Amino acid sequence: MSAAAPPGDMPRWGWLGVLWLLVYLPVYQSAYGAQNFLFLCNIGVILTALALIARSRLLIASQAVAAPVIALAWAVDVGWKLVTGDFLYGATSYMWDPQYPLPARLLSLYHVAWPLLLWALLRRIGYDPRGWPLQALIAALAMLAGRWLAPAADNVNFAWTDPFLGRQLGPPALHLLLCWALLAGAAYGLTHWVLRRAFRPECG
Repeated sequence: MSAAAPPGDMPRWGWLGVLWLLVYLPVYQSAYGAQNFLFLCNIGVILTALALIARSRLLIASQAVAAPVIALAWAVDVGWKLVTGDFLYGATSYMWDPQYPLPARLLSLYHVAWPLLLWALLRRIGYDPRGWPLQALIAALAMLAGRWLAPAADNVNFAWTDPFLGRQLGPPALHLLLCWALLAGAAYGLTHWVLRRAFRPECG
């Protein structure tokens, strides 16, 4: 395990969070619309910026649970497109769509830098294991929002159809429960397990 910093050694990187929000929010709003902020990846990067501003270990831990899962899914879809010429499940099709401004598409490279930033932070402050249940709650709310606030065609957070079969897994409540259990239980559970072993637990 790597050593964690003492409680007062949280990096004063609030300026980075402010700078990111000042650039990211208007660019994404203009390119994709407000509904795009319902996606878990965008919720996550906003919460990370707020965590830097507030110097919140718990919020950082919660996004450290989510970021590797989201980044891997994003990178695999992009890589599949680069290698095969087609998408694995199409979540990154916007990266090749010229109707969206290039600066907005380039900003999506945050999917790669985001987990690396969080990893660097955890090396200094340790991992708060309460991040897993908090992120599980955030994911549940995001899936419900994707179902209630976004059209089915956008399939925000896979609230309407699963990413691989492209179908609803039973009645709406069952579909949401199954997708949430797979994400929050299996995927987030795995990153939680890795983080617990890589970093000394820190709470508070």
